[in-house]
Amino acid sequence: QVQLVESGGGSVQAGGSLRLSCAASGYTYSGYCMGWFRQAPGKEREGVAVSYIGGDSTYYADSVKGRFTISQDNAKNTLYLQMNSLKPEDTAMYYCAAAPWVVPRTRVPSPADFAYWGQGTQVTVSS
Repeated sequence: QVQLVESGGGSVQAGGSLRLSCAASGYTYSGYCMGWFRQAPGKEREGVAVSYIGGDSTYYADSVKGRFTISQDNAKNTLYLQMNSLKPEDTAMYYCAAAPWVVPRTRVPSPADFAYWGQGTQVTVSS
Protein backbone atom coordinates (compact mmCIF):
# COMPACT_ATOMS: atom_id res chain seq x y z
CA GLN A 1 0.00 0.00 0.00
CA VAL A 2 1.55 3.24 -1.16
CA GLN A 3 1.60 5.96 1.46
CA LEU A 4 2.89 9.52 1.20
CA VAL A 5 3.08 11.73 4.28
CA GLU A 6 4.02 15.40 3.96
CA SER A 7 5.39 17.62 6.69
CA GLY A 8 7.19 20.92 7.09
CA GLY A 9 4.49 23.40 6.17
CA GLY A 10 3.77 26.47 8.24
CA SER A 11 3.43 30.23 8.29
CA VAL A 12 6.31 32.50 7.32
CA GLN A 13 6.82 36.07 6.27
CA ALA A 14 7.67 37.00 2.72
CA GLY A 15 11.32 36.34 2.00
CA GLY A 16 11.46 33.43 4.41
CA SER A 17 12.18 29.77 3.79
CA LEU A 18 10.56 26.42 4.45
CA ARG A 19 11.54 22.85 3.66
CA LEU A 20 8.79 20.37 2.94
CA SER A 21 9.35 16.64 3.36
CA CYS A 22 7.42 13.70 1.96
CA ALA A 23 8.00 10.30 3.54
CA ALA A 24 7.12 7.49 1.14
CA SER A 25 6.40 3.88 1.91
CA GLY A 26 4.85 0.79 0.38
CA TYR A 27 6.74 0.70 -2.91
CA THR A 28 10.17 0.79 -4.52
CA TYR A 29 10.81 4.50 -4.13
CA SER A 30 13.57 4.88 -6.69
CA GLY A 31 11.41 3.47 -9.46
CA TYR A 32 8.82 6.23 -9.27
CA CYS A 33 8.52 9.73 -10.60
CA MET A 34 7.99 12.10 -7.66
CA GLY A 35 6.56 15.57 -7.61
CA TRP A 36 5.19 18.48 -5.63
CA PHE A 37 1.94 20.17 -6.53
CA ARG A 38 0.07 23.01 -4.86
CA GLN A 39 -3.46 24.25 -4.76
CA ALA A 40 -4.65 27.64 -3.59
CA PRO A 41 -8.31 28.30 -2.72
CA GLY A 42 -10.38 28.66 -5.86
CA LYS A 43 -7.54 27.60 -8.13
CA GLU A 44 -6.59 24.39 -9.90
CA ARG A 45 -3.88 22.14 -8.60
CA GLU A 46 -0.61 22.99 -10.34
CA GLY A 47 2.73 21.29 -10.66
CA VAL A 48 5.49 23.03 -8.74
CA ALA A 49 8.45 20.68 -9.14
CA VAL A 50 8.97 17.17 -10.44
CA SER A 51 11.88 14.77 -10.20
CA TYR A 52 11.67 12.28 -13.04
CA ILE A 53 12.55 8.60 -12.72
CA GLY A 54 16.27 8.21 -12.15
CA GLY A 55 16.54 11.65 -10.60
CA ASP A 56 18.57 12.99 -13.53
CA SER A 57 16.00 15.46 -14.70
CA THR A 58 13.69 17.93 -13.01
CA TYR A 59 10.84 20.28 -13.83
CA TYR A 60 10.07 23.57 -12.13
CA ALA A 61 7.14 25.85 -12.70
CA ASP A 62 8.28 29.24 -14.03
CA SER A 63 6.90 30.91 -10.92
CA VAL A 64 9.31 29.03 -8.62
CA LYS A 65 12.45 28.67 -10.74
CA GLY A 66 15.51 29.87 -8.88
CA ARG A 67 13.67 29.81 -5.53
CA PHE A 68 12.56 26.20 -5.02
CA THR A 69 14.66 23.04 -5.18
CA ILE A 70 13.37 19.48 -5.32
CA SER A 71 15.58 16.71 -4.01
CA GLN A 72 15.30 13.19 -2.70
CA ASP A 73 17.07 10.85 -0.35
CA ASN A 74 16.54 7.36 -1.72
CA ALA A 75 18.03 5.77 1.40
CA LYS A 76 15.32 7.43 3.48
CA ASN A 77 12.56 7.16 0.85
CA THR A 78 12.00 10.87 1.31
CA LEU A 79 11.29 13.69 -1.11
CA TYR A 80 12.06 17.30 -0.23
CA LEU A 81 11.11 20.72 -1.48
CA GLN A 82 13.35 23.55 -0.31
CA MET A 83 11.49 26.82 -0.70
CA ASN A 84 13.43 30.08 -0.43
CA SER A 85 12.46 33.71 -0.98
CA LEU A 86 8.84 32.84 -0.38
CA LYS A 87 6.16 35.18 -1.67
CA PRO A 88 2.52 35.64 -0.61
CA GLU A 89 1.46 34.07 -3.92
CA ASP A 90 3.17 30.84 -2.82
CA THR A 91 0.43 30.42 -0.22
CA ALA A 92 -1.33 27.11 -0.89
CA MET A 93 -1.78 23.53 0.21
CA TYR A 94 1.24 21.59 -1.00
CA TYR A 95 0.90 17.95 -2.03
CA CYS A 96 3.44 15.23 -2.64
CA ALA A 97 2.68 12.89 -5.54
CA ALA A 98 4.10 9.68 -6.97
CA ALA A 99 3.79 8.03 -10.37
CA PRO A 100 4.78 4.39 -10.99
CA TRP A 101 5.22 5.08 -14.70
CA VAL A 102 7.02 7.42 -17.05
CA VAL A 103 5.72 10.97 -16.84
CA PRO A 104 6.24 12.90 -20.10
CA ARG A 105 9.02 15.45 -19.88
CA THR A 106 7.95 17.40 -22.95
CA ARG A 107 5.03 19.19 -21.36
CA VAL A 108 3.91 20.70 -18.08
CA PRO A 109 3.14 17.88 -15.63
CA SER A 110 -0.50 17.34 -14.82
CA PRO A 111 -2.10 15.97 -11.66
CA ALA A 112 -3.52 13.25 -13.92
CA ASP A 113 0.04 12.01 -14.50
CA PHE A 114 0.32 10.91 -10.86
CA ALA A 115 -1.35 7.98 -9.15
CA TYR A 116 -0.65 8.52 -5.47
CA TRP A 117 -1.06 11.59 -3.28
CA GLY A 118 -0.32 12.70 0.24
CA GLN A 119 -2.79 14.53 2.46
CA GLY A 120 -1.12 17.90 1.93
CA THR A 121 0.66 20.43 4.11
CA GLN A 122 -0.36 24.09 4.32
CA VAL A 123 2.08 26.86 3.47
CA THR A 124 1.07 30.42 4.30
CA VAL A 125 3.25 33.39 3.39
CA SER A 126 2.37 36.79 4.78
CA SER A 127 3.50 40.11 3.35
